[in-house]
Amino acid sequence: MDNPVPPRAAGPGPRRRDRHGRGMRGPIAPPQVPLAASRAEAFADLVQDSVERLERRWPQLADIDFLVLEVPHLDGRGFNDEAVPLGGTIAAREGRPARVVIYRRPVEIRTKGRDERAALVHEVVVEQVAELLGLTPETVDPRYGED
Repeated sequence: MDNPVPPRAAGPGPRRRDRHGRGMRGPIAPPQVPLAASRAEAFADLVQDSVERLERRWPQLADIDFLVLEVPHLDGRGFNDEAVPLGGTIAAREGRPARVVIYRRPVEIRTKGRDERAALVHEVVVEQVAELLGLTPETVDPRYGED
């Protein structure tokens, strides 16, 4: 062998094949299928659906920011199993709109299925909007508390 083939140097570019030579794995599901959405994206969709449902009755909700955070910040407070908040509000100030925050992980831990999670998300959104507007949850959504 006069001309040995030198080994290919591993460069900074993307790998074209896996180590067994079968190629890189593709996505499990196409992006338009619900399976392709992450749990965080699916949760944000539940919050958005709830907000859109309430905006039909309360158009002023368009001026409120709705945020999804993973977990509440401790801020020096300790939480036990009963006191972990599922959501919170931040009043408007200095050119910033009011905010409603929904905490994803505490809500997910308390629910078993998607339907139960959607119902709890809607209850939390209704409660936080009611607190922000100074109303009762039943005024914000007449079906509040029903199964």
